[in-house]
Amino acid sequence: MAELVYRPVIGLARTMFKVWDLKIDCKGTENIPRSGGAVLVSNHISYLDFIFDGLAALPQKRLVRFMAKDSVFRHRISGPLMRGMKHIPVDRTQGEAAYAHALDSLRSGEIVGVFPEATISQSFTLKSFKSGAARLAQEAGVPLIPMALWGTQRLWTKGHPRNFRRSHTPITIRVGEAVEAPRDQYAGAITRRLRERVQELLDAAQRAYPVRPKGAEDSWWMPAHLGGSAPTPEQLRTAEAL
Repeated sequence: MAELVYRPVIGLARTMFKVWDLKIDCKGTENIPRSGGAVLVSNHISYLDFIFDGLAALPQKRLVRFMAKDSVFRHRISGPLMRGMKHIPVDRTQGEAAYAHALDSLRSGEIVGVFPEATISQSFTLKSFKSGAARLAQEAGVPLIPMALWGTQRLWTKGHPRNFRRSHTPITIRVGEAVEAPRDQYAGAITRRLRERVQELLDAAQRAYPVRPKGAEDSWWMPAHLGGSAPTPEQLRTAEAL
């Protein structure tokens, strides 16, 4: 079936990357299968993460169908684009429909993109993973492909103004080897193994990142355990409880 929306959007994204002169360092794309279903699992630190996750699949000539909250599909601009690219809306009060939609996509040989943290991590560290990605992979009989992004939060993230005027921003992407999801294993155990692998990839991406904060005012995008001023997970939990 012709991709009348997805491919033009890819072309637009690539043009914008050139305009912004982003320095994209992407490794491990060979781990994305050239054919067949798979669940692509990534950390979540920016509103733009799905674009860069999808970029990593292009060398293998794959398009990713991302699961995203349904409000994005109701927006007058993003809605038609998300539907045209055949992404999967998620109504958190009726998750069964989204799960069934994703399962059908996987069984038809598509790659489905999932952010198992569910929401953006404002600490820029990994939050706990929900088990939906593992259960999807188990039921569809497909592998989980872990990946990690770093640097996307500097462009646009929760709690900070978007900065599309920032040029030369490095973006680091790491894709890991498949994590199998046997049906006879507990989904929680697979989820823990998957999270550990994403953490390893995130650590590698952070080590490879060529930029460090220039001072206290520029350290907001660096997690506290690496010397930055981003709030810790504990601080965020305390704030949410108030």
